[in-house]
Amino acid sequence: MKNAFYPILFAVAAMQGAPAFAETSATSSLLGSWAVDTAKLTTPPAERPKSVTITYSDAGAGKWRTKVEVVLPDGKAVEAISTYVPDGTATPVEGNLEADMAATRLPEPRVMVTALARGGQPGSMRTYTVSPDGKTMTETVVYFTQQGVPAMRTNYFNRVR
Repeated sequence: MKNAFYPILFAVAAMQGAPAFAETSATSSLLGSWAVDTAKLTTPPAERPKSVTITYSDAGAGKWRTKVEVVLPDGKAVEAISTYVPDGTATPVEGNLEADMAATRLPEPRVMVTALARGGQPGSMRTYTVSPDGKTMTETVVYFTQQGVPAMRTNYFNRVR
């Protein structure tokens, strides 16, 4: 149901016109590695990945790099990597996960918003928020079910480094 994705497109368009927060890579509490708390995932235990690690790093020249590493329930490891300027511009994602394109923006301190797409179709919107103490991060995922119903889930991450 293609019309179900229009709210995501409008949100991405609105983000494109919004000013980026002036947070440098050197000062961002998002930088580092984060491991999902698999016990808090909403999927049934047998379907949960064994691990999910997201690493945000400074790629130089105002660019960031995101690497997502997932160990699936069967033990197979997959990853996705993207290098981008966090200004809301769409950039390619390499790897074998949920997206082949992403647009990322830092709207305020400790917050990152990412829009994902695959094969030219909108996927999900994700908001990452780091706790004031910098030890935990929540990921709020906005997506649409196969029936076109909007849904949300929250994933909880702990800082690895």
